[in-house]
Amino acid sequence: MGIVAVLWEKWVEFRRDFYKITLAAMIAPLMYLIVFGMGIQTMSHGQPYLNFLIPGVVALSTMNGSFSSIAQSLNVQRLYEKAFDQVMVSPTPLWQFIAGQIIAGSLRGLFSGGVILVLTLPIAKDLIFNGWSFLIMFLNGAVFGALGVVVSFIAKNHADVPRFSNYFIMPMSYLCNTFFSNAKMPHGVREFVGILPLSQASGMIRAIATHEPVMWSGIGILLAYLVVLSGIAMIFIYKKKNL
Repeated sequence: MGIVAVLWEKWVEFRRDFYKITLAAMIAPLMYLIVFGMGIQTMSHGQPYLNFLIPGVVALSTMNGSFSSIAQSLNVQRLYEKAFDQVMVSPTPLWQFIAGQIIAGSLRGLFSGGVILVLTLPIAKDLIFNGWSFLIMFLNGAVFGALGVVVSFIAKNHADVPRFSNYFIMPMSYLCNTFFSNAKMPHGVREFVGILPLSQASGMIRAIATHEPVMWSGIGILLAYLVVLSGIAMIFIYKKKNL
């Protein structure tokens, strides 16, 4: 019931701010598509560049939507509203609170990616997005939702969340196989960037969309990230409980 309670809270918040959330999910990805996709008329891997760009922007949207929705709100709740104190003394198991936050983040990321899919339907007729695509989007959102939980514990003040985003989320946005292939990166850098979760998600979604062989090991890598980050979040919250 703890998971349901968290999801209900997020649903009420989502329903209240639906238009704001939807507009926020549209603006940046649309700018990427217009500037990079329509402004740069080129080919990539023998296909129109938009066929390469759209799956990357979808994966990017799931990352941004899930991370920002969890890291910022949870950080405010912890530092200013002192909501964690109520969670600590409530009968709700703490693992259910963490799980609810991660699932809520993944659903928000899935919504953000879905918005982009709807917007690009007229120009993405040759691309395929199936159940596997949505599963990868969900897992990618769960990974960054878990990262958002961890960051909300690490942050000493509200300004720390945007700083973390600038240091880690923004570089991944541009380097992780979203706007250009990481195949031409220098040796060492290419392998490091390739193992990051956004690289795995965008690569698999793009492979499905463009009828190319899919590296299904990426699902295992995303699950590994999810387990590790969820474990770190559990350690933080149980450590706070025992202070």
